[in-house]
Amino acid sequence: MNGATIGFWALAVILIATAVWTISSKKPVYSVVGLLAHFAALAAMYLSLNAEFLAAMQIIVYSGAILVLFLFVIALLSSGVAPFALGPNRLPKVVVPAAILLLIALGFLGYGVSHAGVITPTPSATTSTFGPVGTAGVFGSVADFGKALFTTHLLAFEISALILMVAVIGVVLLASDQAPYAPTRQHAADVQREMREAILREGNP
Repeated sequence: MNGATIGFWALAVILIATAVWTISSKKPVYSVVGLLAHFAALAAMYLSLNAEFLAAMQIIVYSGAILVLFLFVIALLSSGVAPFALGPNRLPKVVVPAAILLLIALGFLGYGVSHAGVITPTPSATTSTFGPVGTAGVFGSVADFGKALFTTHLLAFEISALILMVAVIGVVLLASDQAPYAPTRQHAADVQREMREAILREGNP
């Protein structure tokens, strides 16, 4: 085996190990560290495939922005606040407006699809030429990546955005308490009344 093959299998083992570490860690902070190592190994894998733009975006966007966002969300929601009683269930009031908006969106989508012409992808959107790293128009360049992303792989790009949003919601649910603390004026008044009653009981044995 040559050096490229050995490097590929080494990065593959690191990717699998860090992915298992991310989903099996008991503490969210350890999962974030495992995810950071996974992103770094994935960027190295992109570099080995001559996709320098993807490697840079993997470090700048995912490791430098999204991962830091996850870390701040975990730090803010794991501060050990006291639980409080949940409020009224507002979900039934949201179902009807959400269903109406969904039907309207589906109607616009159906109208757009029915009135749109058939788009035939050009050969440049589905095929790429190989060349040295940094050359314009070759595989892995910015132009080649953008052309493939917004033509051939547009659906996969939108699904990835949906998965990222679900991941953010999952981090919030996993890191937060089951009953988050939500102080209200009524709660403050109840606490003050209980304190006055306790003081009066202590003063009048």
